[in-house]
Amino acid sequence: QVQLVESGGGLVQAGGSLRLSCAASGLPFSTYAMGWFRQPPGKEREFVATISRSGGSTYYADSVKGRSIISRDNAKNTVSLQMNSLKPEDPAVYYCAAVYAGSGLYYITAGRYDYWGQGTQVTVSS
Repeated sequence: QVQLVESGGGLVQAGGSLRLSCAASGLPFSTYAMGWFRQPPGKEREFVATISRSGGSTYYADSVKGRSIISRDNAKNTVSLQMNSLKPEDPAVYYCAAVYAGSGLYYITAGRYDYWGQGTQVTVSS
């Protein structure tokens, strides 16, 4: 049974930082590209960042580029998203997702992903 469990969400002041983590189990983690998505209140789920199965390739949404870093630890089956300079538009439920992928590949479309976590809430106070 595949499980993706996010953690690290919470309340942070605008301009602050947050590190989200996702622990994966039940799948050969190193053969899956990983992604982070978010769903702001009343809006559609949107892509945030993705990382290839080795960690060698990453891609970010323009909205977080330059202030976020996605990383993974294949020995620990975890993927993280460090978010800095949080803005009022960042509040959302953040989801971790996994997609079986070839070497060096990643995906930005939610529909491509095979597994999803339950999400973790991020709130930004002004």
